[in-house]
Amino acid sequence: MSNAEALTSPQVSNSHRWRQWLLVVLMIYILISAVSIIGSGFKAATGGHAQELFAFASNPYVGLVIGIIATALIQSSSTVSSLIVGMVAGGLPVHIAIPMIMGSNVGTTVTNTLVSLGHVRDKDEFRRAFSAATVHDFFNLIAVAIFLPLEIMFGLLDKVSSWLTGFFISPESYSMSNINVIKSLTKPLVNAVDTATSVLPGSFAGVAMILIGLVLIFFAITYIGKLLKVLMVGRAKAIMHSAIGRGPITGIASGALVTTFVQSSSTTTSLMVPLAGSGTFSLKQIYPFMLGANIGTTVTALLAATAITGSLAASALGIALVHLLFNLFAVAVIFGLPFLRNLPIRGAEWLADIAAEQKVYAAIWVLGVFILVPMLLILVSLIF
Repeated sequence: MSNAEALTSPQVSNSHRWRQWLLVVLMIYILISAVSIIGSGFKAATGGHAQELFAFASNPYVGLVIGIIATALIQSSSTVSSLIVGMVAGGLPVHIAIPMIMGSNVGTTVTNTLVSLGHVRDKDEFRRAFSAATVHDFFNLIAVAIFLPLEIMFGLLDKVSSWLTGFFISPESYSMSNINVIKSLTKPLVNAVDTATSVLPGSFAGVAMILIGLVLIFFAITYIGKLLKVLMVGRAKAIMHSAIGRGPITGIASGALVTTFVQSSSTTTSLMVPLAGSGTFSLKQIYPFMLGANIGTTVTALLAATAITGSLAASALGIALVHLLFNLFAVAVIFGLPFLRNLPIRGAEWLADIAAEQKVYAAIWVLGVFILVPMLLILVSLIF
């Protein structure tokens, strides 16, 4: 069996399985090293003046837009959140990074919305698929509408993440407790990239390191996803089919677990869209699973944060925890409060009804949420 066949075949022989688990470990190593590379490159490129470089993003709405557009273009919130962790490790202030993290949550939902367009030929099927896709959009937009103002006024997520970080970071050494070995393990690859880019003049060396780190993150996350889809496909599907419809808590837990397995919320939520379109599961059954996927995707940023040591280790872990806390709080508040719980469902059903009748509204929604509204927010912020 060729490598390509091994990655695409749903049945992997035991002789190949152990090799693929080793590849998963290698990809995780590359992911963690890439975050350190980005952090080092960001420091070199900004000369320690990251605050000044990102002064334009001090407006939280601009930071939000950056997160939305970057994730919509890259199609991976895991990649964007890992990149943000690396940038914080390089000096990007946490208060600027928090809206970017929120934006990445919104941007990742474009994938399953686009997947739903594949059902456009059948009106009823498209209505079910589009509502299943956009319930994720509505939930994340409502979450931002609630928690971004709270963050601006009170610094809620920043304060809670800072408090939690104190349990993992030693104030004396500013290093991750019990996992300082990570720095030693990643040092060879980081030093190799540093040496290779040192021939470039001035800040170009730092920019090159950032670009190399981003490519490595994207490569590692993509390959991890492919490997885990093969290795876990039977278990993930079993969890998904046995849990959906058994209650909201089970649905949320299974969504988080499956997404942790495949390292991609876009993948897990996109799997739900055809199931909804075919009528296998209802929107109310799929809704909790989507929320769990939001939580499961935060594992990547937490893993990336283990690479950071030194004075900015606390900030890097803090922004990774912000991603987790934002999604946990959103589920607790929106899904936990009866008067908010069904708002995403009602919004998705309303939009699906009009989009099924006039397909142009589906296009307007995608372009509006992920391109036009973000651009408008930047324009308004620049004017005022």
